[in-house]
Amino acid sequence: MAWNEPGGGNNDPWGGGRGGDQGPPDLDEVLRKLQDKLGGLFGGKSGGDGGNGATPIRGGKSGGAGFGLLLGLGLVLWVASGIYIIEPAERGVVLRFGQYAETTGEGPHWHIPYPIETVEKVDVDQVRSVSHKTSMLTQDENIIEIEMAVQYRVKSASDYLFQTRSPDATLKQATESAVREVIGQSKMDFVLTEGRSEIVARTEDLIQQLVDRYQTGLQITSVNLQDAQPPEPVQAAFADAIKAREDEQRLKNEAEAYASEIIPKARGEADRRLKAAEAYKSEVIANAEGEAARFESLLVEYTKAPKVTRERLYLETIEQVLGNTSKILVDVEGGNSLMYLPVDKLMQRSGQEVANEDAVNTPASGPRSVAPPQIDNRRVLRPNLRQRENR
Repeated sequence: MAWNEPGGGNNDPWGGGRGGDQGPPDLDEVLRKLQDKLGGLFGGKSGGDGGNGATPIRGGKSGGAGFGLLLGLGLVLWVASGIYIIEPAERGVVLRFGQYAETTGEGPHWHIPYPIETVEKVDVDQVRSVSHKTSMLTQDENIIEIEMAVQYRVKSASDYLFQTRSPDATLKQATESAVREVIGQSKMDFVLTEGRSEIVARTEDLIQQLVDRYQTGLQITSVNLQDAQPPEPVQAAFADAIKAREDEQRLKNEAEAYASEIIPKARGEADRRLKAAEAYKSEVIANAEGEAARFESLLVEYTKAPKVTRERLYLETIEQVLGNTSKILVDVEGGNSLMYLPVDKLMQRSGQEVANEDAVNTPASGPRSVAPPQIDNRRVLRPNLRQRENR
């Protein structure tokens, strides 16, 4: 029996669920349910009495309002995505369609969101470093091993990002070039000893010139010469040479210290001798002047009484000469011989006899001093003087 014949019941396989009959799905009902779900999503209301009757579709206006709200919400989120914050140590580089537009400083900022504008942040306070170690020739054609460390930071964020493909690699190559140029213009002894500070200063200036020429946007903060030494096979010989140089400098310092000590003493001694000479000069001049004055006064006396003055001068002179001698010559008047009196021998013998006698008599007492005999030189010399005058 066909499914739609009379009396055959409702055997429609697409039928609904009434009375156990099955039937095809109702397209209007499916659309209505979908509309209700969309209306609930966008704020609309569902209609109908829940029965099997048809429900009028009223979601067109509500659906448009919900789409506009969704579009506005997306627009707000898109605009809000353009807000960004730059830290104090950073700089913001704004790109408009991939081209540089501006550089912003610290604080909150806003830019037209992607894909119109983008922002790249660059840390400009971070101190970065690059090290370079290599062997190179000096001016006197010696090989030396150099290790140089360079510290730098970003001074221009836009140049750092767009003017050079790889600023850090460029800096490393500039460092190698600058070091080779400076070392190639210096001698090995200068590099190893007193020239380190000068080499560092020259290298820093040359590196800065190179990175500025290439517009890398980098600023060199410091250059350190960490190591400078000859190749390992000749290090012992150079160590001996350096030790000899240090010994030379030490000996020079000791010599300078000795000179600093002895020169003031020599100058003081020279000054003392000069002053002593000046004093002796003054004494001699004063004595000469005194003798001249005495001679002039004596000349006056001699003019008045030549004989008396001559005798007095003779006696004074003989007394002065013989006063310091221990030998006496006696000229006997009327005779041709001279009598010699060894006063010193007589005094010595007399002293020994007295000492021996005292030792015998008083052994506990000490030796007694014996006074020399007093001889009047004037009485001894007067006969000789008279003989001279008579002659």
